[in-house]
Amino acid sequence: MRTSELQIAEPFPYYKTYIDVLGDCELMDKLQRQVSNFPKFIESIPDSKMDYAYAEGKWTVAEVLLHIIDTERIFQYRALRFCRGDKTPLPGFDQDVFISGLNVKRYSKENIIEEYKIVRKSTIALFANLDRKSLESTGIASQLNWSVAALGFVICGHQRHHRNIIRERYL
Repeated sequence: MRTSELQIAEPFPYYKTYIDVLGDCELMDKLQRQVSNFPKFIESIPDSKMDYAYAEGKWTVAEVLLHIIDTERIFQYRALRFCRGDKTPLPGFDQDVFISGLNVKRYSKENIIEEYKIVRKSTIALFANLDRKSLESTGIASQLNWSVAALGFVICGHQRHHRNIIRERYL
């Protein structure tokens, strides 16, 4: 499925920015490209920048990277529930609570890269076996109606969005 095939009333203005940053692309191709490219991007970040925050109260580079991983896990779980037909509404999550509960000092750059690869390969395994009907399956999360495809594209766009922020504000 391509971004251009999504029905945009979904997934609403806030999340649409994550899809728009991707341009027109195919979901599996984007998931595969990012699993190769994003670890290289992380490797290119100087070690001295991992604990850097560009302003008071902002997350460090390491926290942003771990936020990307956490968010992918959550959106992947939502996609799993919806593609399997579970119509139970799912709650949102508070990203700041997730970060505050994180012991970021325990993570080296290598740990972050390895965890990212594991999570992304799991996402790829899930989406690789979905047919069009499954990708068009929907469910409620954060009081919003999502398709499985939209969740996949938001995973990719969320990562790209934060990579751009790291490049612009941190490096």
